[in-house]
Amino acid sequence: MNKRQKLIPLNSLNLTDRFLFEEVMEDPLIHKEVLSIIFGREIPLLEKNETEKELRISPEARSVRMDVFSMDMEKTVYNTEMQKQRRADLSRRSRYYQSLTDISLLDPGIPDYSTLNDSYIIMITPFDLFGCGKYQYTFRSVCEEEPQCILEDGATRIFLNTRGRNEDEVSAELVQFLHYVEHTTDEAAEQTGSERIKHIHDRVRKVRNSEEVGVKYMQAWEEKYYEKEEARKEGARNKLKEQIKKKLEKGKTVDEIADALEESADSIQTLIKELEGD
Repeated sequence: MNKRQKLIPLNSLNLTDRFLFEEVMEDPLIHKEVLSIIFGREIPLLEKNETEKELRISPEARSVRMDVFSMDMEKTVYNTEMQKQRRADLSRRSRYYQSLTDISLLDPGIPDYSTLNDSYIIMITPFDLFGCGKYQYTFRSVCEEEPQCILEDGATRIFLNTRGRNEDEVSAELVQFLHYVEHTTDEAAEQTGSERIKHIHDRVRKVRNSEEVGVKYMQAWEEKYYEKEEARKEGARNKLKEQIKKKLEKGKTVDEIADALEESADSIQTLIKELEGD
């Protein structure tokens, strides 16, 4: 099978696809429009806007790559993530993102934690992670004994669901935006009365029509393809090594191992051919 058959054309991507999302949000003015829709108010002009920002606390610790990392004029930090695939660990992942964000904001040796920036971790998903039918789930730390008592630590996590059902509880613009995220078409943009969404769509069209972005998309796709192929081959190698190790531990001879592997027929033959081709 031709590997390029799996490549979705750039013009067919929705904003739920991370590549298009990051390319569009690379423009700080467009990210500002998105944040203004989410918060229902004008967000101060962004001073800092980075895509694919990597955060790591040490060479040994696991790093994370932020989709869009921004800071506004009031030094409030926004980390906006697109999560297309449902994962069981998203809630805890947002916690890890929050911790790394906080660490990156404080210079070593600063004793006063009151200087720590307010921050928002925002995850946009085309599924309902919590199953309550909400377009937006906003989490802040509250006291169990006194629910009205909020821990004012400046950290907020927001999960946006493109498939919510509570239109009467959120702004019409947010509903239209979340629909547009999953259906990023000219028709969806034209049907909305939101100038912000139309500005976002202008940026989408510019990205889709850019030859430079098209080349970047192809390169990114090929890199990802070969990374997956290498991981698959490595998995096959490890599986083969494990099979041989188990048979050696059972006292099997080399000839007996070869006979046993031969019985695996096509899968083993395919594996051997792939390994010989490296």
